[in-house]
Amino acid sequence: MLTEEHFAMLTSFRIRAMADKLREMIDDPSYDSLTFEERMEMLIDAEASARRDRKISKLVRQARFKLPSACVEDVLYLPGRKLDKDRVTRYAECRWVDECEVMVVISKTGCGKSYLCQALGNAACRKLIPVRYTRLADICDDLNRSRAAADDSYYQKMDEYKTVRLLIIDDFMTTPIETRNAIDLFEIMEAREHRRATLIASQLEPNEWYLRIEGELMADSILNRIATGARYIDLDGPNMREYLAKEKEA
Repeated sequence: MLTEEHFAMLTSFRIRAMADKLREMIDDPSYDSLTFEERMEMLIDAEASARRDRKISKLVRQARFKLPSACVEDVLYLPGRKLDKDRVTRYAECRWVDECEVMVVISKTGCGKSYLCQALGNAACRKLIPVRYTRLADICDDLNRSRAAADDSYYQKMDEYKTVRLLIIDDFMTTPIETRNAIDLFEIMEAREHRRATLIASQLEPNEWYLRIEGELMADSILNRIATGARYIDLDGPNMREYLAKEKEA
C-alpha cells in the first residue's frame, strides 16, 4: 500500500507531477476500470507535460519579454490592421525560425508591432526555441558597457546576440547609431545570416534605416543582410493602446 513516505520519495526523485497524478488515481474510483498500461501512460504523460511546461516557463523568463503574457491567441484582427489571422497562425508554427529567416514588422507608433513580435516570440518558446527580446538601443548600451569593462564580457554578449535561435529586435533604428555600434550590428547580422532567425520591429521602412546608420559602406552591408529576402508584415489601423484603453473603460 502506498504511504505518504512513498509520495515524498517520488517528489524527491523530481517526478512531482507523476506523484500528484498517482494520488489522483488512488482517490478517484473512475480510474479503477483502467488497465495497468493505461494508468502508466497517463502517469508518464502527466510528468512529460509538467516538464515541458517548466521548460517553456524558463524560456519565457530568459527571453526577457516586456509583455511575457503576449500570445498569438490574443492578437486582435480589427478592420484596417492589414493583419491576416491565417498568416499569423502560420508564422506561429515557427517554420520560418527553423529556416533561419528574417522577418520585419513595420508600423507607426501604437499599432501593436511590439505585441505581435512578443506573441510570435512566445510561440517560439512553446516550441522550445530559445528567444531573446530586446531593443536596438539596449543592444548598443549593453555592448558599449561591456566593451568598457576590463574583461571578456563584450565577447560573451556578442556571442549571445549572434547565437540565440530567435533574436527579436524592437524599436529598430528609432534613433541613429554611431559607427562602433553599426559595426556591432553588422557583426551580429553577419553571424546570424542563414544560421539563426531574426525578427525586427520598426516604425521606419528599410530605405529610411539607411539614413540612421553612420557610414555608407556599413549601412549597405547591414541592410543587405536584413532587408534582402526578409518577410514583411506591414501593420496599420487604429492606435492599439488607445483602443484597449477605451475597451477597458467600457
